[in-house]
Amino acid sequence: MLGTLRKIVQEVNAAKDLRAALGIIVLRVREAMGSQVCSVYLLDPETNRFVLMATEGLNKKAIGKVSMAPNEGLVGLVGSREEPLNLEHASEHPRYRYFSETGEERYASFLGAPIIHHRRVMGVLVIQQKERRQFDEGEEAFLVTMSAQLAGVIAHAEATGSIRGLGRQGKGIQEARFVGVPGAPGAAVGTAVVVLPPADLEVVPDKTVSDIEAELGLFNTALEAVRADMRTLSDKLATQMRKEERALFDVYLMMLDESALGGEVSKVIRTGQWAQGALRQVVTDHVKRFELMDDAYLRERAADVKDIGRRLLAYLQQERQQTLTYPDKTILVSEELSPTMLGEVPEGKLVGLVSVLGSSNSHVAILARAMGVPTVMGVVDLPYSKVDGINLIVDGYRGEIITNPGAVLRDQYAAVVEQERQISEGLDVLRTLPCETPDGHRMPLWVNTGLMADVVRAQERGAEGVGLYRTEVPFMIKERFPSEKEQLAIYREQLAAFHPLPVTMRSLDIGGDKCLSYFPINEQNPFLGWRGIRVTLDHPEIFLVQTRAMLKASEGLNNLRILLPMISGTHELEEALHLIHRAWGEVRDEGTDVPLPPIGVMIEVPAAVYQIRELAQQVDFISVGSNDLTQYLLAVDRNNPRVADLYDFLHPAVLQALKLVVDGAHAEGKPVSICGEMAGDPAAAVLLMAMGFDSLSMNATNLPKVKWLLRQVDMPTAHALLAKVMCIDNPQVIYSTLQLSLRSLGLSRLVKPSVVIQS
Repeated sequence: MLGTLRKIVQEVNAAKDLRAALGIIVLRVREAMGSQVCSVYLLDPETNRFVLMATEGLNKKAIGKVSMAPNEGLVGLVGSREEPLNLEHASEHPRYRYFSETGEERYASFLGAPIIHHRRVMGVLVIQQKERRQFDEGEEAFLVTMSAQLAGVIAHAEATGSIRGLGRQGKGIQEARFVGVPGAPGAAVGTAVVVLPPADLEVVPDKTVSDIEAELGLFNTALEAVRADMRTLSDKLATQMRKEERALFDVYLMMLDESALGGEVSKVIRTGQWAQGALRQVVTDHVKRFELMDDAYLRERAADVKDIGRRLLAYLQQERQQTLTYPDKTILVSEELSPTMLGEVPEGKLVGLVSVLGSSNSHVAILARAMGVPTVMGVVDLPYSKVDGINLIVDGYRGEIITNPGAVLRDQYAAVVEQERQISEGLDVLRTLPCETPDGHRMPLWVNTGLMADVVRAQERGAEGVGLYRTEVPFMIKERFPSEKEQLAIYREQLAAFHPLPVTMRSLDIGGDKCLSYFPINEQNPFLGWRGIRVTLDHPEIFLVQTRAMLKASEGLNNLRILLPMISGTHELEEALHLIHRAWGEVRDEGTDVPLPPIGVMIEVPAAVYQIRELAQQVDFISVGSNDLTQYLLAVDRNNPRVADLYDFLHPAVLQALKLVVDGAHAEGKPVSICGEMAGDPAAAVLLMAMGFDSLSMNATNLPKVKWLLRQVDMPTAHALLAKVMCIDNPQVIYSTLQLSLRSLGLSRLVKPSVVIQS
């Protein structure tokens, strides 16, 4: 039956709409299984009833009219139990219900399978036969497989809106939700603009040419045109980001160089291949090599190479990119977004980004965070080519896309967007005010930075320091390790920009999903592999150069703090401290008189939670990395959209671990801070303050909202709320409890929209 299944799937995927797809399924499944009847019932969420939507064998006049609740009939039983039902004589089952309009009294045997997509029951697929018999295991397995395929078809139909009008009284499912990976925080409501590849390299044929010089001339003209495009786009973004961020366009220019991709294509042309074929050959070879790599960062470079190849091909074919109209509130959607696509949207119109492929460390995600554009990456189930022009919601906090949102949902998110705008307008007032509770408790709010664009936003929002400066970002946008002198200049600019406020610089944290193109790390399980301090301890030459650059950059400023990532035990800490002292001695011997800065440890690994007192004894401060700690405690890859809904920093185990860390650090007299998405969530920040964290560090975008909420909540209220949630064993109930408590205080407007929806 595999061949039959494959043919049915191909035919269904080619259907023009859901009605046609359902018709194909019931017809082909009935033929394949040799049964007299095949029917599809879809669950109408408005009436919560299973409605007959397609059939071969029953009376077709019953389509859209016959329906049953989850507690009615055999179809309702299959849907409510969420498992197949195989009956030799259906009418003898106590849940059997007879519908005279269907004419099904002639059919004895019944086999039904639930249609489920991402845990949500969407309908039931049924086959029936006249003779009494038990369907065998192979037939049951085939129907279950077919229902799984149908689930994807229905989900796509929801997304594109083609399911509308198929429900009773012309009503249908109005919205669909797709889960991806958060790329850049924020929420957006707008219109989808789909960017399709400008040219298809895969269909370019081989062709021999005699005039090689003419082909080289054509290719060089295309090279110059794309180079010019890159420079124009970089200049266009000059007002939105600093030179350091625009350096990502330099990566594209380097690819076009004669010593790189450009030179390789010219070499193939000289063998007699025409320019388009030579380009296809070189780009395909590079893409294949990148896509086969285990390293996540290097796999992302395949998208960059493809984008360059398509642009060159468009010029060689004398075609430009598709002519796009960008409405106000444009949400850019593509299979693989590239940095250049962002620059082509007129300034002021781009409100959100959606990429089917890619991770939170794609170049486009880095740029989106720098520009403050809500972004979701890795939305693998989204039928992106069909969503052009429809309404979309981008939830960059939780990594969700909602297509065809209903009025209530649109209003909820529009209110959030408007609240963010209003809060932004009131920043001048908040910026000069301390983050202090009504009863006088001070809670310093710091920012996480990595790009120089973060500095301006942080200062506009009144940050009191930098809780985490990601030093890997300058490494990621270069093609080689930056020298000590280059690092010194970058770090000095960061330290000087915030002086006299403290700046916490994390030592190079690569590995996992953050790798360097010039320093590949190929592993089966990178998140449990060679990353963070493990890499730099194995390469003391990298660690020492970076530490020396940090120390020299702090001369005369003395606002540096050094943070060590991914520490899992005291032996790693002792090695790192030894190297820091060695670098400090070398710097002083060279005549740079700087005091030894405070040194801290990141608590990201569960082992460190249980050694918190031993670690705290050897350092000056503790900083919790909430993103990784949550990931490791829950054994959930936070960049994997398949399990994204399991990643939850309000999980009871996470809350209990955080309390252990605070109590342990304070027992040794050491301050403890927290950085990551959790610290930037206003409701979670109330709990963190109650736990005793001495400072919170977050994305600059979230800082005003956190400050506003903490200024409204006194410490007894925060402690009471913490005590209440620490007794709850379910994260969803914790969300609801937080929301209800804040609402009772008149403070619910800063709870995330996704929390409101879930509750």
